[in-house]
Amino acid sequence: MTIDKSLKVRRGGSGNRSVLTRGERLEKLKESDRWQEGDSPLGLPKVRVRKLVMKKKKKKVEEDEGDEK
Repeated sequence: MTIDKSLKVRRGGSGNRSVLTRGERLEKLKESDRWQEGDSPLGLPKVRVRKLVMKKKKKKVEEDEGDEK
């Protein structure tokens, strides 16, 4: 039997994740002073995950085409 395309492991393996681990959430909360040492690590508030969006570069118009007579 073959494996379905959606179940195959893609190259790279670790792309952008939409979920943070508890340790990563604690670091973000410490940076924004929303969590102090000694507070319970259970029931942490939500932390927004910023996704990076790369802008597409515009294609440069060749000067030869623009200088036609």
